[in-house]
Parts: sequence; C-alpha cells; structure tokens
Amino acid sequence: MESAAGMTSGEAAGASPQRLNALIGRADRSFFTLLLAQGAAALLLAAAWLIWPAAGISAGWRLAGFAGCALFECAIVAWGCRLRAGRRRAKAVREAGLEAARRDIERQMTERTQQLATAKAQYQALLENINAVPWELDTGNYSCLYIGPQAERLWGWSPAQFAQPGFLIECVHPEDRATLKQALARPEAMQKTAVEYRLRSSDGRTVYVRSELSSGAPAGPSRVVRGISLDVTQQKIMEVELQQAQKLESVGRLASGVAHEINTPVQFVNDSCHFLKDGLADFQTLLGEYRDTLQALAAGTLTPAAALEKMRQRETAADVDYLMENMPGAVDLSLEGLQRVSTIVRSMKDFAHPDQKEKTLADLNQAIQSTLTIARNEYKYVAEIKTELGDIPQVYCFLGDLNQAILNIVVNAAHAIEDVVRGSNRKGEIRIGTRRDGDDVVISIGDTGTGIPEHIRAKIFDPFFTTKEVGKGTGQGLAIARNVVVDKHQGELRFDSAPGQGTTFHLRLPIKPREADEQKAAA
Repeated sequence: MESAAGMTSGEAAGASPQRLNALIGRADRSFFTLLLAQGAAALLLAAAWLIWPAAGISAGWRLAGFAGCALFECAIVAWGCRLRAGRRRAKAVREAGLEAARRDIERQMTERTQQLATAKAQYQALLENINAVPWELDTGNYSCLYIGPQAERLWGWSPAQFAQPGFLIECVHPEDRATLKQALARPEAMQKTAVEYRLRSSDGRTVYVRSELSSGAPAGPSRVVRGISLDVTQQKIMEVELQQAQKLESVGRLASGVAHEINTPVQFVNDSCHFLKDGLADFQTLLGEYRDTLQALAAGTLTPAAALEKMRQRETAADVDYLMENMPGAVDLSLEGLQRVSTIVRSMKDFAHPDQKEKTLADLNQAIQSTLTIARNEYKYVAEIKTELGDIPQVYCFLGDLNQAILNIVVNAAHAIEDVVRGSNRKGEIRIGTRRDGDDVVISIGDTGTGIPEHIRAKIFDPFFTTKEVGKGTGQGLAIARNVVVDKHQGELRFDSAPGQGTTFHLRLPIKPREADEQKAAA
C-alpha cells in the first residue's frame, strides 16, 4: 500500500526515527521521547486501574489513569496529524522534483532535437554542394536508389532519370560499360575500390568520372553499392598536357643525341660523295684522253705503242687502281649511311606516333627497336644493349604512349648505370626482353645500375619525385610510365631492385583490351 509520502507500508514500518522526525518536522528523537514518556505514564495508570479493587486505589488515581490514557490518545492523534502533514510536504517536494526533472528532460530533448536537425541540414548541405555526386545503386537492375542533385548540375541528367533501371549504364561510354559492371559485380565483402570511366552528359559531351565504391546491404537477390563520383575531366586534360610536355621534354633532351646520330652517317655519306665526285672527275678526264688517243691512232699520227705508254702514264697519274678499289666501298658506305638516316627518321616517326583516341594493333618488338634507336646517344657511352625479343603477337595499345613509357625507363636505366661506371672505362648493360604470358605480353627492362634504395621505393612513381640533379630530370618519367601502363592499358608496372646490383622493370600489357574480353565473355 502506498502512503501519502510516497512510501509503502513496509517502508514506513522500517523507517528510522530520524526519517519520521524529518517527515513531520520535529528535531531528532524529540517526538519519540515525548511519545514514550506519555505512553509509559498511561500504561502505569491503566495497570493501576485494572488492579484498583485489589489494591484499594482511590478514585483520584483512577481519574488520573483516565487522564493519562486520554493524553496518550491525544499524543497518538497529534503524531498521526503531524505524520500526514509531513507526508504531504514530502509528496509536494517529490512532485516538485519530478516536475523539475521532467522539464529538464524536455529541455534537453528539445535542444538535442534542434542540434540533430541542424547537423542534418549541415551535412545535407555539405553533401549536396561538394563537386562530387553521391549515389546508391541497386546492382540488380542498375537503378539509382539515391543520387545527389549535383548529377544534374554536372552532367545534365536529373535524379529521376538515374532512378530508371539501366539509365546509368546507358550513359557510360560503350567501351567502359564492362569495366564499370565488373567493378559493381564484385563480392559483397569487397573493400573500397575505385573505377574510372567515361560518361556521356545530356549535351553530348564526354566527361571522365572516377567513382569510389563500397558495398552496401543486400537488396533481395541483388546488392546495393554506394559510391561517390568525381568529375575528373579537367584532371585528365591536365594529365594529357603534362604527358605532352614530358614528351616535348624527352624530344628536347634527345634532340642533340638524335642530331648526332644523324650527323655521323650524314658525314661519311658526305665524305663518300666528295670522294666519288673527285674520282668521277678523274675518270672523266681520263676518258677524254682515251678518246683523243683513239682519234690519233685512227688518223695515224700516233703509233699503238706510243698510245699505250701515254695511257699508262695517264692512269698512273689519275691513280685509277685506287679509285677502282675504293669507289665501290664509298658507294656502299653512302648507301649504308643513308639507310642509317632513314632508320633514325623512321624511328622518330614511330616514336612520335600521333596521339590515338582508340587502341590499335602494334608490333611492340619493332616499337622497342625504334625507341632504342633514337635513345642510342643516351646510353651508348655507358651501356651495351642486350635484347631478347620473343615471339609475341601484336598488341592493342596506344603505341605513342607506350614508346614514351619505354623511353623513360631506358633513359633512367642509362642514368643509373652512368652513376656506377663514371670515371672508368667500363660499361654496364641494359637488358630488354619480351615474352608472352597467357593473355598478356610482358616487357622487361633491366639494368646494372645503382638499384633503388628501400626508403624511396614507395615514391618512385609519384609525380615530380626525382633523385637526379637539377637539369637531368623532372620526376615525370616513371609517373607517366605508370599512367600509360596501368591507367590507359589496364596493365601492371612493377619492379625488382637490389642496391648495387640494378633494377628490372616489368611492364605487363593485355594483348586485347580488357573490356573487349569482358564483352566477348558476356556474349
């Protein structure tokens, strides 16, 4: 049973005097002291009343007993009144405390609700105003369960359009659809991954998109993938410009070497031509004297013996034997020089292959030979070239970009070897080999240079990172090589290195485009 003060009867029965006195407003022990005293007196008088006939107690004592009992009853009544008043006061205090606590909880809930609403508005504003597109996709029908409003601002398509099944895939460039589908179809427990693809905007532009993907909760038989897409079109433009700048840098660095490579055969072609020119003049003169001698013989003015002696003297003066012996060699040397010039020019043409929008079939062995030809002046003083070009098929690739990547690695190899052989008469070795490995072609380019120290191996593919002195490198060579092999060809670029022994780079390239294989498998 609940008392007015909020205590059960059991709690009231076990209450201490201090608690009861506090409830009825009396000092400690004062009320109970009075109650006990009055009760004792009443009990004594009651006992006297009961034994009065035997003890002969007078009527006065009997009246006193009644009075004591009355006083005891009054004390009990007073105590009850005070207890009820104390309970009412305790209840009022408790209810006031509960009301204050309720108001405080309501205030905190209101404040917290306002904070959550403010935070939600802030996060939503932040999410929807960044230059990226957040989205959530059902991989079952490729419909966007959610896509940020930035999609319409960046690409012109409304969120409602992306909610249509398959609309996102239809906007992707046909050659990149298989790549995106493959990334979206990875196992449910996949880690965060990234994929790049081209997207068609509403006005027909082609934009480059990079999406960071993460796996979401299952959606029935399909799965939800969440992602955030960045428009990297400007970045791609800058990469192309940077690659062109690096190509120009390479051409500028190689220009003097190429000029020297061309100048050497041109020089001995020039010398041979001058020799042939002088020899031809001597032969023309000698031929004229032969004609004059024959006319004299015919006219009878010169005897055959005199004519023979005259012509022998003329041949000796013209050094006919020397001319006959060396003029064929001069012709061969001229032809060889012209062939060398032609090879260099053709190699320059192959190396400076115009930028391609699409991959085409190319002979990588021929491309390597062409690159080595124009880079010869970079390595011929410090290294010998050893090639082991295997029987490999033609590869779908961006040939000009691959030429640039191979050149960058070869030049780096020559510089690494130069650091080892500088000040000596020794030469190092650059080894280049090609082989087929399943559906890939592997190009290996090794050197006997200094090797790559352990502490910088994680940085060598970073743009602008270089350990070369100023004027010898800009730190773009390996960064661009990685971009060409990994990003443009979906290949692999790795290296093995041992300090003091050299480094070998391995370029793994798919023979056919990865997306072509995916489409063939899907068909």
